[in-house]
Order: sequence, then C-alpha cells, then structure tokens
Amino acid sequence: MDAFTAGLLQRIRTTESDLTKARETGDDFLADVEQGELDDLRRLAAEHGVEISAASV
Repeated sequence: MDAFTAGLLQRIRTTESDLTKARETGDDFLADVEQGELDDLRRLAAEHGVEISAASV
C-alpha cells in the first residue's frame, strides 16, 4: 500500500471515529462537519480507486 492510500484510509478511520463521537455527544454541528469531511474523503478515494471498506476494519 502506498503512502497516499494509507494516509487516506487513516483519515477516513479517524473521521468516522470523530463522527461517531460527535453523534454520541449530541453535537449536531460537529457531526455535520465530520459528515461533510467523510463524504469528501470517500469521493477522493473513489476518484483514485481506493477501496474504502478496508478503512472501517
């Protein structure tokens, strides 16, 4: 796995975790921000052929 792919998958994992925490604490604004970031990261992964299911492991 190259550095780009590894970094992207790590950012996805981190953002998923941050999104979960924001939802659990009821921080709707932060949840919206994290969801937007996650959507952007998933789009970037798709554009570069990165399999994102590996990020959720």
